[in-house]
Formats: sequence, structure tokens, C-alpha cells
Amino acid sequence: LGVVRGVMGIPSGVPVAAMVGDSHAALFGHAAFAPGLVKATYGTGSSLMTATPNLVHSARGLSTSVAFGHEKAVYALEGNIYTTGAAVEWLADLLGLGSPAALEAMAASESRGVYFVPALVGLGAPHWRDDARGTISGLARGSTRAELARAGLEAVGYQIRDVFDCMAQEAGTPLTALLADGGATRNGSLMQFQADILGVPVLVSQVAEVSALGAAYLAGLTVGLWPSREAVAALDRPQVRFEPRISSERRAALYAGWQQALGRTLWSKAPEAEEGQ
Repeated sequence: LGVVRGVMGIPSGVPVAAMVGDSHAALFGHAAFAPGLVKATYGTGSSLMTATPNLVHSARGLSTSVAFGHEKAVYALEGNIYTTGAAVEWLADLLGLGSPAALEAMAASESRGVYFVPALVGLGAPHWRDDARGTISGLARGSTRAELARAGLEAVGYQIRDVFDCMAQEAGTPLTALLADGGATRNGSLMQFQADILGVPVLVSQVAEVSALGAAYLAGLTVGLWPSREAVAALDRPQVRFEPRISSERRAALYAGWQQALGRTLWSKAPEAEEGQ
């Protein structure tokens, strides 16, 4: 692709061996080459991606993409969620806590039927409803701020499952693990809930910049530092593993509650602006 010239901190003449977007780079950084592996990047919003054996035209609100093009094109299904980490920040501000870390610290161990659907700017994949608006449901007289805080964290996990389930129906192969990166993955309670609600292991990368690692892997393959993707996949990547701990019945009940709350949100629309506004 050429060589570097005139870039501060990089010697002139260094070859440019790869170009890749951040989500695709994270997929490569996790070495999620094999079908059945899903990567999830947790940020302000979240991006899920899984490599597919063939080109898949989604009928369930996912995007079809080229995952990477080393040697030959490998395709992927992708789902982008508008509001995950941003929802936790918003809820922390609403509760007067000042930071997501404070919300995480005060969150109860369970939400006791409280659900927060953070459609603060609409809903992204797989619903694609820009007119949807957020809801908090399931409140009772005994509900607490700690349970609402917990509902905010769980909303991240539920939205990931919405996309994960669509991928499971369209990927053409069973999905066996979620490979996670991003700031929210430092919250062990959230990652345990994610494994619980998905019913598959969640492997949290201990590499701070998985996208940068993926770009380095691609460049290294191009210049022959590694002979194949299999050699890259065999490299050591430190991870923390979270296994599902709840029963399938409990998982189904929790997700059914989320789907009811989501239905209320999808029914709710943003008010139309008054004339002249």
C-alpha cells in the first residue's frame, strides 16, 4: 500500500501493509476467524461481528460486511447498537452519582423485575427504530436506586443478546462464545450477567487495544511475520473467562421480561416537533 513519509514518530520508509476499520480490526485482534465466534466491543455504543462461511444477506436487521480480505475475502454479519456505555453514563447522571463507576458500585445484585430500555437516541440493530424512546418499567413501591442501577447495567447485556440471537439464526453455524473488549468489560458483574443471559462463555480480552492488535496482526501477515491466520490464532492472548451460571429456565424468564419491556419501547414513539420548531 506504500510507505510512511513525514509522519512524526514513525521512520520514513516503513511499509503500510494493512488498512482496516476499528470493528473489523477488533474481530481480527480476537483471532475470531472460525465460524461460531462472535466479537463484541463495548463502548459508547456496541458493535458485534461474526465471520460467516458465505455471504449472508440478513433479513433480521444485521449488516453484511467483508470481515477481512487477507488472501481471499471472508464475510461477516455485524450489528451496531446505539447506546450501551452512554446509557450507563446517562443513568449515573440521572441518579446524581457522577460517574459510571459509582453506578456500578451501588448496583444491586439483581434488578427484581426493573427493566431499562435505553432508546435515548432510538434503537439500533436489530430493530432500527430511530423514533423509539427509552422506558423504565417494572417499578414497584419497594424498588430502589440500586435496582435501577442494576437495570442499567443489565440493559447492556440484553441489547447484546438481541443482536447475538439474530446472528445465531443467520450465521449458518452454532455460536459458541462471545469475545469481548472495551471499557465496560472491566466490570466483572456485567460480564457474568452477559454470560448468564447468552448461555455461552464470554472471553474478555486483557489487551487494552484489541483493534490496534488486529491491525498489527493483519500487517504482520502481509509482510510474512506469520505464515497464516492459523499461526495468528495460535498466539497467546490473555483472557478472563466467564461461564454461564444460571439455569435455562431463569435465563428464559429474564429475557422474556426484557422482551416485554422492549415491546413497550417499540410501541412508544418520539413526539413530533411542533410546527416552526
